[in-house]
Amino acid sequence: MLSSQPWTPLHAQIHRTLRQRQLLPKNQNILIAVSGGQDSLCLTKLLLDLQSKWQWQLGICHCDHRWRTDSEANANHVGKLAQTWQLPFYLQITDQELKSEAAAREWRYQALINVAQTHNYSYIVTGHTASDRAETILYNLTRGSGADGLQSLTWQRYLIEKIQLIRPLLEITRLETAQFCADFQLPIWSDSTNEELKYKRNRIRLELIPYLKQNFNPQVEKALAQTAEILQAEVEFLENTAQEIRQKASSNSPIPQLNRSILRSTSLAIQRRVMRQFLQQNLGFAPSFEQIEKLTALITAPNRSCTDPFPGGAIAQVENDYIYLKKA
Repeated sequence: MLSSQPWTPLHAQIHRTLRQRQLLPKNQNILIAVSGGQDSLCLTKLLLDLQSKWQWQLGICHCDHRWRTDSEANANHVGKLAQTWQLPFYLQITDQELKSEAAAREWRYQALINVAQTHNYSYIVTGHTASDRAETILYNLTRGSGADGLQSLTWQRYLIEKIQLIRPLLEITRLETAQFCADFQLPIWSDSTNEELKYKRNRIRLELIPYLKQNFNPQVEKALAQTAEILQAEVEFLENTAQEIRQKASSNSPIPQLNRSILRSTSLAIQRRVMRQFLQQNLGFAPSFEQIEKLTALITAPNRSCTDPFPGGAIAQVENDYIYLKKA
């Protein structure tokens, strides 16, 4: 089933990416999320071939959402692959009805975390590609996202303490993973839901991306992924800067407050980020653009100005040189 084709440029590229970005250190326990599609099979084969150089202990986890009539057969297919590759296999099957892509994604990540915790995996690896990154940036752009949303998928992040999510294929397109699977005769399991246009991301993949390739840029996926990479570094810098300013502008008062004179000396971009962090820290939810804007307006507003209530009833009010967040 698996050919003995020699080391390829894709092997070399991933090996170099892992080393330069320090994504997956040597001698680590790594859990690979495998759907059975081309991206996850490409990822698994690459990590298997690199295993001798990095001394990893690899395992495979498959998450069954029970959305399709062939989901059980799909899970069995991945299980047989794990057996062929002599890797530990963990099957997670949902016991709840997942009514949306967001709900499925949330359940899937929690299922992966549970397996990682139970079986001592420090890293969870997924097969997200440059194509996924391009689709995500377009999807978020249509929803009015700022730079944080447009940076889309990141190379690594902590899911919980001591367990990191890693995406090693973010410079590789779906066309390249398909060719790799063909070269190594990897048995791809086709997911019929990937063709259903009722899902917004599928419409972006099947209709918008091909249109952009044909009419604007044949390399649009890599161009958009590069934009996300640039934005990721800039967002990290802005977030760290905003956090420093917020800490300077805050005090230890029982009532959350911000010093307006400190905020007035910063740029609008930093002011907005400070306000978002301030609201998220004190109200416990991700504020909307409109909520951030009405709080930002208080930096230069007359004394005694206030906002209308935020969700939960809290209001922000100007008292001389401070903005106070008064909870209901």
